[in-house]
Amino acid sequence: MSLITLPGLRKMIDEISHLYNNLPKSAVAEALREALLKGYQRYRRSQGTGHQFQDDYFDNFEVQLDIEEEGFRVLAMKKIVENVENSDHEISLNEVLDIAKEAQAQLGDEVVSDVTPNQKEFGRMAAMQTKQVLLQQLRDQQRKMIQEEFLELQETILQARVVRFEKQNVIMAVQSSYGQAEVEAELPKKEQLPNDNYRTNSTFKVYLKKVREGSQKGPQLIVSRAAAGLVVELFTIEVPEIEEEIVRIIAVSREANPPSFRPGPRTKIAVDTLERDVDPVGACIGARGSRIQSVVNELRGEKIDVIRWSPDPSTYIANSLSPAKIDQVILVNADERQALVLVGDNQLSLAIGKEGQNVRLAARLTGWKIDIKETKQYMADLESQNIPELSQDR
Repeated sequence: MSLITLPGLRKMIDEISHLYNNLPKSAVAEALREALLKGYQRYRRSQGTGHQFQDDYFDNFEVQLDIEEEGFRVLAMKKIVENVENSDHEISLNEVLDIAKEAQAQLGDEVVSDVTPNQKEFGRMAAMQTKQVLLQQLRDQQRKMIQEEFLELQETILQARVVRFEKQNVIMAVQSSYGQAEVEAELPKKEQLPNDNYRTNSTFKVYLKKVREGSQKGPQLIVSRAAAGLVVELFTIEVPEIEEEIVRIIAVSREANPPSFRPGPRTKIAVDTLERDVDPVGACIGARGSRIQSVVNELRGEKIDVIRWSPDPSTYIANSLSPAKIDQVILVNADERQALVLVGDNQLSLAIGKEGQNVRLAARLTGWKIDIKETKQYMADLESQNIPELSQDR
């Protein structure tokens, strides 16, 4: 077979691998094959044969690297036919038998044919095209490796360092395990916490929300400080019982960026256990509040309510409005999941929360539409309207 020599091929692959932060040599070789094939296509198009090459014309071509001989070949898969109409895709049976006299070939079979051009004919222009494509292919290979690595880490916590700022977004750096020192991640404005102070080189735990696929410009990783998943992961780290699946996180609702700054960020998390001797709420809070305080500190003082989940909707709704004390929960319409909650006059503002935040988070947590009324006023309204009292006590 013919061979176009590439002196120092092995050394070149080693150097490129090192230059691109220990990009695997197999990835470098794949990028080089792609680049050489593009160079070959450029060479063929520049020959001026008048042939119109479609985008998929060279799909049956491939480049074979020979590391030992330090060169490459161009091969084409061709179909054996009686009369050849396109020599790039077809080959005659007689030609096959001339090349390999003992071959058991017949019409309709496919064979690999060496179509390597002469080294001088390949030309400087094609070589330049190869170099340009190689650089692009290496960048693409790098992005592909990042995608493969971080897709497995999606929806987990990463340690990130602030690098720079682009408009209102924060560009951060996270560690990569395959050899690249750091990979850039974007923390969009809507995923930031109002209590965070983003300064260059400051570090934060972030939630890997999305890994962008494709070759678009900009950071491939989208991270968040506002996602509910961040709270879940932080509790999983701090509470061994969650990691061991003794305590289960059933639901979480978070308002990291409330409509106004006054209420501040807040989260409600519902937990449960199948173990009789385990208090799931106590496990999450920890001795003297040590476990929940670690999560609160990481979230820069965010208020967190850990409540006990219950299969009984009335109990669950009452728990979800913590820290308010509830007098009664009335399930007005179970099909449409509408509930009326009655509280004492000294608990009304606490149950509703600043700007309605507490009841809003409780509704998201439970999936019920919750209306809150003061007990005495509700009873007075019942008497004045002569309406029978609804019963659904807790």
